Amino acid sequence: MKKTWLVIVVAFLSSGCGYALAGRGSFLPTDIKVVGIPPIENRSTFQQVEQVLTDRIRTEFIGRGKYRVVADAAGADAVLSGEILGISVQPVAFNEQQIASRYQFILTIKLAFTDTRTNMVLWSNDAMTVREEYELQQHGTNIEGTSFFDQERGTVDRLSTDVARSVVTAILEAF
Repeated sequence: MKKTWLVIVVAFLSSGCGYALAGRGSFLPTDIKVVGIPPIENRSTFQQVEQVLTDRIRTEFIGRGKYRVVADAAGADAVLSGEILGISVQPVAFNEQQIASRYQFILTIKLAFTDTRTNMVLWSNDAMTVREEYELQQHGTNIEGTSFFDQERGTVDRLSTDVARSVVTAILEAF
């Protein structure tokens, strides 16, 4: 009787529940070990956005711990290529003097993740759009120009982090 219970307990304890931590799995072919992420092309009028975005995507892939990330396609098992199609900044709120006080930053990007050995596109999004709003700091009735640009940079940083997380999750978890 004790042996039967012992077998049942051991079987129960060794069986998994079927759940895994989100964000740690991968539906990519197991032979993909090296991911090339060349600089994203920038077709917008905003400068240096592509550098921040490329760095954040590389960092996100590295953070997953399973892949070695290189800065170009040479020697990579798969490559993530992309281009920023456009960026727009639109006022969405105004102060008492009818001066814009809140802006919406909209980034549209085209991305493709390709297996370099088969030339098969494993994941793509031709028009990923991400939005972020930010407040413009004012002192009295004067709006500080440096504040506008500093906040814009902060928005680019936040947007890039969100895009990187979304892209890498979509690629690895087959969304």
